[in-house]
Amino acid sequence: MEFYENSQEPEVAVLVGIDMGLYNAQVSMDELEELARTAGALVAAKIIQKRDKPDSATYVGSGRLEEIKAFTEANDVDLLIFDGELTPSQQRNIEDETDIRVIDRTTLILDIFAARARSNEGKIQVELAQLKYSLPRLGGKGAEMSRLGGGIGTRGPGESKLESDRRHIRRRIQSLQEELVQIAKRRENLRARREKDGVETVAIVGYTNAGKSTLMNTLTNAGVLAENKLFATLDPTSRALTLPDGRTVMLVDTVGLVRRLPHQLVDAFRSTLEEAANATVILNLCDASDECCTEHLNVTMNLLAALDCADKPIISVLNKCDLCGGSFVLPAQGEFVMISAKTGEGLGNLLAKIQLSLPLTRRKAELLIPYNEGGLVNYIREEGVLIKEDYRADGIYVKAVVDVQFLDKHKNLIV
Repeated sequence: MEFYENSQEPEVAVLVGIDMGLYNAQVSMDELEELARTAGALVAAKIIQKRDKPDSATYVGSGRLEEIKAFTEANDVDLLIFDGELTPSQQRNIEDETDIRVIDRTTLILDIFAARARSNEGKIQVELAQLKYSLPRLGGKGAEMSRLGGGIGTRGPGESKLESDRRHIRRRIQSLQEELVQIAKRRENLRARREKDGVETVAIVGYTNAGKSTLMNTLTNAGVLAENKLFATLDPTSRALTLPDGRTVMLVDTVGLVRRLPHQLVDAFRSTLEEAANATVILNLCDASDECCTEHLNVTMNLLAALDCADKPIISVLNKCDLCGGSFVLPAQGEFVMISAKTGEGLGNLLAKIQLSLPLTRRKAELLIPYNEGGLVNYIREEGVLIKEDYRADGIYVKAVVDVQFLDKHKNLIV
């Protein structure tokens, strides 16, 4: 599988993590390896150290850091990637000790997001997250950044290079936040218009690489980029989906999730994720062939709870069931359906569950419409779904899916 984003020689990286017993460190490191490959790195080694807590100075212990240094020197390593969030001092100390560039998990994910963002909103969100993350890390970039000028013309209040950089970043952050506020307002106006027009929305959420874009394409021919890569798409996509009963809903794709998704990204992409919070029905999609399927479902459920939308109708969708060989773990609770977005298996069941989860606004009915009220047939043809039409001696027999308010108004015509 080709992971590299460009034709440049991939950087050789060593992945470093610590196992504190809080989560499955090996699974987290495997995911970090996928992230590193997605970013274009060639992983030379994965190193895990058991510790009660990170070392305050170098994250891992001094002995293990010596081992890492020796390995990097012997194997021409370009980059160290740590499976956690490093403090500015930890990053500086590790770089000073190893003479190798150091990044952490958050920086890596931000880098991937920056490479994948296509829309103006996506680019703004990523830049904002990067700036907020880099601001407290400006210190320690070298003494040259914080030297005060000297000599004639430099006395007085003055301003260090470091302070100047911080001020510039804060101004840029404020500018980006103002742009996002305007984008959020436009998004809210679109949502309000959909609600006014009575358009229900169904949001697809879930772990990155679970098949959200493939499902979107299969159901709506959306033409969304669908690759076997983490974070293949970042920008939300909305497409109309016609259900079997004739109702049309708006299907919305959202940004993928990972374990311990950096809070900077949750905050930056909040307006995108709020598409799920404002949806009528939520599809929690996961890769059923992944041994961590249950954990992936829980990661999404926790985020939905944080967005105050856990009380909405949520359908757990176990995708890629064609790869499971009939063996997978079912969700402990709630509605679920097994599908293959690639082969189409189970999609009929999924659409049926979506229908049942939506508010009842339309119903299938049989009506006998007098000829002098024939205009009602045209109304049904334009606003509903006309299944059968038969001209009889006593009127026009119609079998159709129509609005429940229409049926309440014309109860006398129901057969």
